[in-house]
Amino acid sequence: MKRSLSLLAGLLLTLSGLRAAGAERPNILWLTAEDICPHLGCYGDKYALTPNLDRFAQQAVRYTQAFGITGVCAPNRSCLITGVFPTRLGSHGMRSTTTLPSAVKCFSEYLREAGYYCSNNAKTDYNFAVPKTAWDECSNKAHYKKRQPGQPFFAVFNHEVCHEGQIRVPEKRFQQNTARLTPAQRHNPARAPVPPFHPDTPEVRRDWARYYDNITAMDYQIGDKLKELEDAGLAEDTIVFFFGDNGTGLPGMKKWIWEGGLHVPLLVRFPKKWQHLAPMPNAAVTDQLVSFVDFAPTVLALCGVKPPSHLQGVPFLGAGTVQRLYVHAIRDRMAERADCVRVVRDRRYQYHRNFMPHLPWSQFVSYTEAMPTMQAWRALADAGKLTGPAARYFAPTKPAEELYDDESDPQQINNLAADPQHRATLERLRAECLRWMQETGDLGLLPEREMLLRAAGRTPWEIATDTQRNPLAGLLAAADLANARQPANAPRLAALLESGEPALRWWGALGLVALGANAKPAEPALRKALADVSPDVRIAAAEAIGNLGDDAAALAVLTTALKDENEFVRLAALNVLDRFGARARPALPAIRGAALKSKGPVAGYVGRMIGYLPAWIETGRREVGNE
Repeated sequence: MKRSLSLLAGLLLTLSGLRAAGAERPNILWLTAEDICPHLGCYGDKYALTPNLDRFAQQAVRYTQAFGITGVCAPNRSCLITGVFPTRLGSHGMRSTTTLPSAVKCFSEYLREAGYYCSNNAKTDYNFAVPKTAWDECSNKAHYKKRQPGQPFFAVFNHEVCHEGQIRVPEKRFQQNTARLTPAQRHNPARAPVPPFHPDTPEVRRDWARYYDNITAMDYQIGDKLKELEDAGLAEDTIVFFFGDNGTGLPGMKKWIWEGGLHVPLLVRFPKKWQHLAPMPNAAVTDQLVSFVDFAPTVLALCGVKPPSHLQGVPFLGAGTVQRLYVHAIRDRMAERADCVRVVRDRRYQYHRNFMPHLPWSQFVSYTEAMPTMQAWRALADAGKLTGPAARYFAPTKPAEELYDDESDPQQINNLAADPQHRATLERLRAECLRWMQETGDLGLLPEREMLLRAAGRTPWEIATDTQRNPLAGLLAAADLANARQPANAPRLAALLESGEPALRWWGALGLVALGANAKPAEPALRKALADVSPDVRIAAAEAIGNLGDDAAALAVLTTALKDENEFVRLAALNVLDRFGARARPALPAIRGAALKSKGPVAGYVGRMIGYLPAWIETGRREVGNE
């Protein structure tokens, strides 16, 4: 009781001090929508029906170049709430769990210290435990109306009706979700704007039509929130943001870092009272580059709170506004599948560095595979019936680099990385990618298990810039060697297996995996690596040995790994066994017994793979699941 009274007294003193100093500050309202690109009428989409957001856009500044950090929610939300790249926090894997250092807080904590009431309704999904001091209230009932009289607020309302999972719900549930749509607002699948990288099938058209119906349902909800603000007499005191949390919730878009996974709508409305904080008049359009890492410093600047020096973004509104030259993006472990991609984008070009080019784009992620679009797409691929852009996704490997001209190729179909006419652009963006990775302390070239091991007793944030625990320069050089996929490099990759640094040995083994049968000169080094002290190295070496034809030696290592106490070790082994396919049949008993007792997020992915791997190994068919 005494503590509660003390907190209340402190709050009242803070508010009193703000009023006495004339420090009136704007309210900030975030209205977020899940899994959408700028498929809104106000962005020129003629298939979209979004009357409320179209009206709102006429009162707001519309950003045409706003981008997430990745193509999926959790790492994005980690970045939004901290103003720090997930690859620095160790929150870059989908549904991972990291620990915040004392130096890093949710930016809402700084607002609360400044007297703001902060509410979140209701999603967090930050890839770390939500600090108790982050929100005054965080629940599906959280609301700014619960603040003290006269207290400024920062409030978040998340809208899930347009989430990926809502596209494929049973018809009864879909009709409930979209019950407010009039018959004229229902989207005709025959008119759906199917992109060239999707096959034009009835399933795909139905999913696209449902996606747009869900956006219209979300538009109704946004209208409700705006009316509620108006009815409360707060519209003239409140700066309102509307934005998406990642790109379109359809296969080849969400979870990926092409245009369809990263590009989000962003509208910001400034009432007349706070128009002096706007970059331009309402109803204006800007191509200013905006990244999710910029949202935290921007809100703090708008609220008169000096952004802490550790933030890795820049304010795009308010005091200290900075114009970006580039935005950066990432893709790392996506659910049960390993990957590592880094992206740099300017206003025209987008560059990709694929650090695991030996892995296909189309790795099987069971949650995505439940989408009818994905099932139809994969069935056509299996039947050999895909041609043109739709076939790219199922290529057996990826290029090490991609480059797209978004002016002439907004769907990012034509990879210009090998085009001599774009060599200067490629080299410029490649250099920026490396500079950014080194400057920000990118942890993504460490195996996820190894990163967490090295951060034990500390935090990933603290080891990111420690050249002993995260030897990034050496890892980049090793990755370059591995990604070249040149048979002549086999001796140099074998030499990496003798390094005293486990992460370098891992990259050496991955490079030999990528060489397939061409890794034969390194076979003695690989056999020695089967007994490496690092399970990550052992598993990669086992895959390389299997590629050389010795499945028995490989399966001995992999089945042992399935008994490891660490969930990342079991997950890595299951991924290799998945790639072995029918060759993994002797490991079926070990696979079925590989479930973990822990309930962690990665343990869930282990369980998911155990569910569908046996059928794949025995019959060549996979089952899909839900998340």
